[in-house]
Amino acid sequence: MLKKSVMMSAIFATSLIQAQVLTTNTGSPVGSNQHSKTIGNNGQVLLEDVHLIEKLAAFDRERIPERVVHARGAGAFGEFVAAADFSDVTMADFLSQAGKVTPLLVRFSTVTHQQGSPETYRDPRGFAVKFYTEQGNYDLVGNNLPVFFIRDAIKFPDMVHAFKPSPLTNGASDPNRVFDFFSNLPESTHMFTWLFSDYGIPANFRQMEGNGVHAYKWVNAKGEVTYVKYKWVPRQEVKNLTQEEANAIQATSVEHATLDLYHAIDRKEYPVWDLYVQMLKREDFDALDFNPVDVTKIWPEAVAKSVKVGTMTLNANPTNYFQQVEQAAFAPSTLVPGIEPSEDKLLQGRMFSYADTQRHRLTGNFQQIPVNSAKNQVNTYNQNGYMSLRPQSGDVNYQPSTTKPEVVDDAKFKYSKSEFFTPVSTTQHVIDKENNFKQAGELYRSFSKKDQDNLIKNLSGAFNSIKNKVIVHKMVAYFYQADKDYGTRLLKATNVKLEDIKPYFEQK
Repeated sequence: MLKKSVMMSAIFATSLIQAQVLTTNTGSPVGSNQHSKTIGNNGQVLLEDVHLIEKLAAFDRERIPERVVHARGAGAFGEFVAAADFSDVTMADFLSQAGKVTPLLVRFSTVTHQQGSPETYRDPRGFAVKFYTEQGNYDLVGNNLPVFFIRDAIKFPDMVHAFKPSPLTNGASDPNRVFDFFSNLPESTHMFTWLFSDYGIPANFRQMEGNGVHAYKWVNAKGEVTYVKYKWVPRQEVKNLTQEEANAIQATSVEHATLDLYHAIDRKEYPVWDLYVQMLKREDFDALDFNPVDVTKIWPEAVAKSVKVGTMTLNANPTNYFQQVEQAAFAPSTLVPGIEPSEDKLLQGRMFSYADTQRHRLTGNFQQIPVNSAKNQVNTYNQNGYMSLRPQSGDVNYQPSTTKPEVVDDAKFKYSKSEFFTPVSTTQHVIDKENNFKQAGELYRSFSKKDQDNLIKNLSGAFNSIKNKVIVHKMVAYFYQADKDYGTRLLKATNVKLEDIKPYFEQK
């Protein structure tokens, strides 16, 4: 018996040693990973060296297309614990009982800059959460700031082009180009007030808020619709950087936020956020002086009180950045029953654009990559294409089928009825109740004197670098209409006169 035990131990030890042998992608052992196969010691390299060819070919294909936006990012895994049963307002199963635990992945990012760029740039921060629910994946794709620059997706490519390097010089983001574009979009006034305050440079990813930004619809089992907005509130103190503090960090590190997140989790100092939603009914909309599905607006607490729906804890770092963060694919169209998009024009466009970006970057089967795959069983007859890995067998690859009648639809998960327009008509027009400046003014007045001073310094610094002064006049006119003191201080800081900006005031 002892002899047999010793022999089994030797076999097991041998198998362990063999498991460490370097192999090709097909599992064949590699004879030498240091020297190519040549004719003699000093002759030409042979094409038949399959390991060399495979190694170089794999290396040539290591990079995939960079995200057009949100290219620079960091991620972590964790869990979400529901605070209560919300089944009276949504069919979403992960919100169906207090204490229900749902695993998740979060990816934080800068927005407009490329991979490898400093994480200290003044830029919105992406805050994307993938919930692995029992009804499939749900992506809540938002930013740290609660509003956005534009309200219609048809402007999105132009906006990103304005932020990106010049096609002429390939230089970094240029205020001349950025504000040349936005000087024609007064709806951006609110977002720029956020962005050029200290909120425009979060100190790190752990100490910033997150927002769903858009309005969404929650739908219950009766088909009743409640409009909601999401907000992530960190239990860690919110912390931002002044421009000077950001410059000092950037002098020594370009990935300070990524490393901060990684090392905090590694130390078991797990970051925690509470998720809140605000709720409105369609019948509440008409009484408001803004359109609640306008992404350039917040919902004031006086209009819609925040309700806690759960808590997120990030407690695990990725084990491979490329596989679990770079290949992580988020899209607002990744929804579960009980959650639907609102009529927000920007969100409607993102429903297509984000998923289409992932198909371009990661192939049409990007949902089969492990980090993106659902944890529940997937039953679909979508098939084939690059990297088709989902097990599929049998003769029936269609539905309905008499041969295989058990694969069926479920009518209780049909989409809700739109409540917005009667009678239905089509148009291409600005939304009702634009109200471009009011909330920007309220935000300015809510800032402390220090925050107001930094905002004026940051904005005027950008404006003073702009060559075309008409652009400056138009932008200052927007901020003046938001708040007289706000505009007056910018007039002084940019050496612009009041009569220069009056032609650009909105006509009432």
